[in-house]
Amino acid sequence: MRNYLLIAAIGLATSGCGIIYKQPIYQGNLVDKADVDQLVVGQSKQQVLALLGTPSVADPFHAQRWDYTATERTGRLGHVHMKNFTVYFDNDQVTKWDGDYFPNQDEQLARNSVRQFGPNLAKDKKKGQGGG
Repeated sequence: MRNYLLIAAIGLATSGCGIIYKQPIYQGNLVDKADVDQLVVGQSKQQVLALLGTPSVADPFHAQRWDYTATERTGRLGHVHMKNFTVYFDNDQVTKWDGDYFPNQDEQLARNSVRQFGPNLAKDKKKGQGGG
């Protein structure tokens, strides 16, 4: 009986503190390398919006700067990796960009999704089907 109580106490203690499993969390704008490669000095804000999407940070005090921020929290201890990609404008035209991002994140997520999130993910429907 003492062994069963010990096993139950250990199981209860470890289940609440995240020692067993911690699901990875990805947040923010995952900027694609192909989209960054298409950035050109002189593009308008509308063109950048079409390429990269809405910026993570819309700062009213720095309207000529768009920040695309992404975080990745993985592991049992919840280590956070943060990336920030910034596009600078002058008169609503791109002047430069810098920073870092997760360039292969989408491909890597697709390859590792079953291992990280389990086999019960929704399946992509085959394109070209339907009566449209």
